[in-house]
Amino acid sequence: MKIQKVAVLTSGGDAPGMNAAIRAVVRTCAYHQVECVGVYRGFEGLIDGDFKELDARSVKNLINRGGTFLKSARSPEFRTLDGRKTAYNNLKKDNVDALVVIGGDGSFAGASIFSNEFNFPVVGIPGTIDNDIKGTDFTIGYDTALNTVVEAIDKIRDTANSHNRLFLVEVMGRDAGEIALNAGIGAGAEEILIPEQEMGQNRLLESLSRSKKSGKTSSIIVVAEGDRVGKNIFELAEFIEENLPEYEVRVTVLGHIQRGGSPSCYDRVLASRLGVGAVEALMLGESKVMVGIVHKKVTLVPFSEACKVDDKIDLELIRVADIISI
Repeated sequence: MKIQKVAVLTSGGDAPGMNAAIRAVVRTCAYHQVECVGVYRGFEGLIDGDFKELDARSVKNLINRGGTFLKSARSPEFRTLDGRKTAYNNLKKDNVDALVVIGGDGSFAGASIFSNEFNFPVVGIPGTIDNDIKGTDFTIGYDTALNTVVEAIDKIRDTANSHNRLFLVEVMGRDAGEIALNAGIGAGAEEILIPEQEMGQNRLLESLSRSKKSGKTSSIIVVAEGDRVGKNIFELAEFIEENLPEYEVRVTVLGHIQRGGSPSCYDRVLASRLGVGAVEALMLGESKVMVGIVHKKVTLVPFSEACKVDDKIDLELIRVADIISI
């Protein structure tokens, strides 16, 4: 079937570079003389028929903007067959032949079910700051989030050094420690706590004690939000103060600041490459696949593989972190 009209939506948590990916999809469609519509509010917009025609000029001045101008939303109704059937009928009513979904593994899971049920061509683009999707070296938004975290920790360190304090800095990563590990190394953290490796309270205390004896007057500990050394980062701070009263502990939760901001050059280029790749994959008859980047080359990965969260933590990076934090 010749693709004549493509719809594009963003789903799940927003990530810097999503707008750049939308722009690339729209302009690739225009280049190949394929119509394009934007779907507002993700899968919820599919059900509501919230579509808008987009052309090359509709996406000007977007490449540098964070977030997603198409917006994103949760859609409990899309989890039901009736909801997905309504979405399908709306696409057919608008003469849409194929769909590009920009999001994470949860979005791809929903897209895969939808594609299987209605034999509708769908290609995914990985957009999540967590970088936790199998089948691609990097996801859109990850590089920007890393730079945001490192910049914030650099500023926190100035205060830590000025007051001889221990700072616990919580970063995003409920199930994945990619941001914490890489940003921790990049910002020179003394310890990095991630869900993939359970450090344990006693080992943490031993490490902090060694740091104190070695002459360190301040320390930064980067904590992924999914780490469970304590029930939460505030309980962990209390535990450290109770057992190591020589430390004055402060907590900083970076939260959603990591999602925002203008995307880095790397994320803009990545989003552009993947946007072009998604449309051209659909034109070649591909479906139920994610467009990823592996060893600097654009590749296609079946949704059945991309939907699986991959344990991507590099053990060599953990070893490096242990050595240089001495």
